[in-house]
Amino acid sequence: MKLQALREEVNRLHAELPDNKLVAWTSGNVSARDPETGLIVIKASGVKFKDLTPENMVIVDENANIVEGDLKASSDTASHCYIYREMPDVFGIVHTHSRHAAAFSTLGRSIPCVLTAMADEFGGEIPCAGFAMIGGEEIGREVVRVLTGSRSPAALLQNHGVFTIGKNADSAVKAAVMCEDVAATVWTAMQMGTPIPLKPEDIERLYQRYTYVYGQ
Repeated sequence: MKLQALREEVNRLHAELPDNKLVAWTSGNVSARDPETGLIVIKASGVKFKDLTPENMVIVDENANIVEGDLKASSDTASHCYIYREMPDVFGIVHTHSRHAAAFSTLGRSIPCVLTAMADEFGGEIPCAGFAMIGGEEIGREVVRVLTGSRSPAALLQNHGVFTIGKNADSAVKAAVMCEDVAATVWTAMQMGTPIPLKPEDIERLYQRYTYVYGQ
């Protein structure tokens, strides 16, 4: 069986999505690209998270052709593959319909940078891409379009949900968790009034500190 370690990692990370209340039923997925072979491990379509195993993950090539697996790959596979082809530094992708972030997407509204946590993690607002149909590369094209030139590892999809990217699948999951967390806080603040935006120079200082100084 190919890419056993990557299968195990992607399977483990899928559990983070329901654990962090980012998905419901079978919606949402995680994928990871193997840096050596370029092959991609992704969730099987329509399988409950509790039923996922390393063995029922699906392996595809960068054009979404199944290389190994007895089940159909996620309906978002073509879009994941498009993002990987167009963004060579990306090795992990997550898709969720997390509640507060998806609420912003129904308005076609980006999440404004009004929290230090947003400046840290996203380097500015979380942009909202346009509407795209599920099943082909259309969503992937919108994600690439809106994230090109942006420091944000997350994009909202109008009337849909969230896509996040990362240097690996773990960092993409982190971005998905953080996206929903800040979306919930900003949404709550909007019920009370108009949130105060951070100044661009403060966003820059916070982002640089978090990226190059914070942590071990």
